[in-house]
Amino acid sequence: MAQLKIKLVKSISGRIQKHIATAESLGLRKIGQETVQPDNEQTRGKIAKIGYLLEVTEVE
Repeated sequence: MAQLKIKLVKSISGRIQKHIATAESLGLRKIGQETVQPDNEQTRGKIAKIGYLLEVTEVE
């Protein structure tokens, strides 16, 4: 199964509470933090919601 490397590139400070919760559910709390998540519908939905805060790359 494919994996996605997700990096938080913008601050979550001052954002909508739901967007903060989405970032934290991905395991991202600080700028520069990275996490590897499975490439599935749930992860893609979270990325779509807060994509303006993230940098996403595919890991094989």
